[in-house]
Amino acid sequence: MPRTQTRRRTRPSGKRYLAIGLAAVALVGLVLLLLRPDAAPLRAPTASRPVAIKLLLDGPYGARFAGELAASRQGYFSSRIEVSAQPGPDFVQTIARQHAIGVTSGQNFLLASWRGVPVTAFAASFLDTSVAIFTLESSGLRRPADLVGKRVGYRRASEGDVVFDAMMAQLGLPRSQITKVPDRDSFEALRSGEVDAIIAAIDGQPDPTSSTFVKLNVIKPQDYGIHVPGLVYFASNTLVHEQPSMIADVLQGLIRGWQFTYADYARSVPVLTGTGPAGLNPERLKFELQQQRPLVLPTGGRIGDYDESRWRTLRDILLFAKLGEEDVSLAQTVSYQFLRDVYRRSPDLAAPGAWSQDK
Repeated sequence: MPRTQTRRRTRPSGKRYLAIGLAAVALVGLVLLLLRPDAAPLRAPTASRPVAIKLLLDGPYGARFAGELAASRQGYFSSRIEVSAQPGPDFVQTIARQHAIGVTSGQNFLLASWRGVPVTAFAASFLDTSVAIFTLESSGLRRPADLVGKRVGYRRASEGDVVFDAMMAQLGLPRSQITKVPDRDSFEALRSGEVDAIIAAIDGQPDPTSSTFVKLNVIKPQDYGIHVPGLVYFASNTLVHEQPSMIADVLQGLIRGWQFTYADYARSVPVLTGTGPAGLNPERLKFELQQQRPLVLPTGGRIGDYDESRWRTLRDILLFAKLGEEDVSLAQTVSYQFLRDVYRRSPDLAAPGAWSQDK
């Protein structure tokens, strides 16, 4: 009997020692865990911030991208949109790879889509080409027919090169009798007499306050039936299919950005000159905005609202120039639905009063 009682007394003591030992081991383990340098502190759960979508510009900050810059600085985007200039030879491919939104020439976009880059165009900033042919006023060269037998400075395979050839072909003028001089498309080459005409962007000409200003004649392809999308907005197919509301929000912000830009230069130019790492010259910026205004705001048109006929013309002249093959149809790469939806939901964006208000 005594032995049995002794065994019964020692059992509780053993369990107690075991429990104390386990607790001590657990405490030491917890201390070691907390002392680890990579141990994350305990925090209350927080809501994750939405990932910003990139809106990339195929060119430096300036008048060409005034609508995008104004929309960003004035807070017209509801979503988190980061606007930055990232021009490059593979710009369209970059947009597809980063699942972003971009703005580039209609020609660059369409050629890339034919090569299989998965992107979709959904609007335009320049509804028509910015290409123009410049001659000195004193030369008397005022029409396309006047250029026959003359020297024309240009850049190979550029938008200007393609549009110029299409214009001359449409007018039935002999391109073989025109001497095209590569890499002589500067206004300096025109002033010095190296060429009789140059193919350049309408907003690239010297302004009246410039020391290099000279009176010019301007021949616009639009006046001779050549209408193609100038600068177009597009996005990766992934973004278009997975976040259509994001595309619609960006489009609405861009329309308001262009409205703000052209409603009152006294308000918009100071806002825009503060963009970019080096800033912009106010007088030069205003001059360029005035030159490109008909491209953004055509008579009787709506901001961003391109039409199918312009795309068909661009397709035809690119095929005519033998720059690519249409392996992907326009119906697969160009969307009109976002424009229709935005203007249907917000008819005030197209109303005359939209130009006099900061929305």
